Amino acid sequence: MNQETNLPESKKSIFSNLTMQILIAMVIGAILGIFVHNNYSPEAAKEFSGYIKMLATIFIRLVQMIIAPLVLTTLIVGIAKLGDIKAVGRIGGKALGWFLTASLISLLIGMFWVNILQPGTGLNLSDVDLTTASEVTEKTQNFSAQNFVEHIIPKSVFEAMATNEILQIVIFSIFFGLAAASMGNYSKPVINVLEIISHVVLKIVTYVMKFAPIGVFGAIAGVFAIRDLNELLITYAKYFGSFLVGITSLWVVLLLVGYLFLKGRMTTLLKHIVSPLVIAFGTTSSEAVFPKLTEELERFGVKDKIVSFMLPLGYSFNLDGSMMYMTFASIFIAQAYGIPLDLGTQLTMLLVLMLTSKGIAGVPRASLVVVAATCGMFDIPVEGIALILPIDHFCDMFRSATNVLGNALATSVVGSWEKEE
Repeated sequence: MNQETNLPESKKSIFSNLTMQILIAMVIGAILGIFVHNNYSPEAAKEFSGYIKMLATIFIRLVQMIIAPLVLTTLIVGIAKLGDIKAVGRIGGKALGWFLTASLISLLIGMFWVNILQPGTGLNLSDVDLTTASEVTEKTQNFSAQNFVEHIIPKSVFEAMATNEILQIVIFSIFFGLAAASMGNYSKPVINVLEIISHVVLKIVTYVMKFAPIGVFGAIAGVFAIRDLNELLITYAKYFGSFLVGITSLWVVLLLVGYLFLKGRMTTLLKHIVSPLVIAFGTTSSEAVFPKLTEELERFGVKDKIVSFMLPLGYSFNLDGSMMYMTFASIFIAQAYGIPLDLGTQLTMLLVLMLTSKGIAGVPRASLVVVAATCGMFDIPVEGIALILPIDHFCDMFRSATNVLGNALATSVVGSWEKEE
């Protein structure tokens, strides 16, 4: 039965109100940021930005506070409820098949548009401050196969939870859930306790989401206070415009696939995920909406055990917006430095990006770290990251929202397949 029919009208209005509050907060934040930027010195604007961004930091940290226990409890309960390893394998196979296909399509879209539009060709590099890339390039120094494996496999679940390493928590939860499922009724008391904890955490989500408009307001005001939007968009018009063409193409593909599999219910799904999409767009964090997205997908009618299994996996393996951006940015930097890349090299780069991107979910500026590491592998100057840093925040808004759409779609489609079976 579709759970959305059980949602009281008062609650429906609350969630639509939340979306409206966030949109209003974005507009007010942009106006305040632009006012500060135009009327105060750069030093004062930077200080203002640091203080106002604390509102966004508080909101994101509140969300991060509950992500680890939510992923752990919901995924263990979801796998245990699936009943057996055969069911886990069936759903897991569908999930991974979807994730790999979506990642490949996203990477190809990025590669296609950056080659067609050539945004990096003829770029003037003389005014680029290469020191701004130091934060990202430092992170790539330890980016090796050994560290890649170490990042995926946890040595301690407590350490993974303390550092919010979602992928490591997912690995532990899968083993725990499979073990609990294999023990049948004997493990039911433990699963019942974890299920109660997951519901308590979801209740906390409703409290935390009340801070979402304030967090979005702080994030937007902080960025506009220190960025001259007109100057940025004029300087990076070709890059940003080409990126928007690519990300729009990806949205068109995702929506068409959604309507193909979900038909008329796709419109209903979009109504449910408007709020998570706007929060992700405003805060540039798809992680910030994980709890809210969990709640909305269950309201949409996807079984809780499917949501709790699919969504944590999706956040580690299915970041469509980030995937599209990675090929786009990597080849853009090569174009800017006049380094020719033949089709074979670009396809090799695409496969490298597909593999390396799966191991760093949750890492700050993960897309840029992967781009920098990939550039290093193909003898493209890593300092080229400095070219895209000034406008990266605005690109991140779009790719974060796209990540949310991709995961909502994947979870809903796999949920509908399971319902049919």
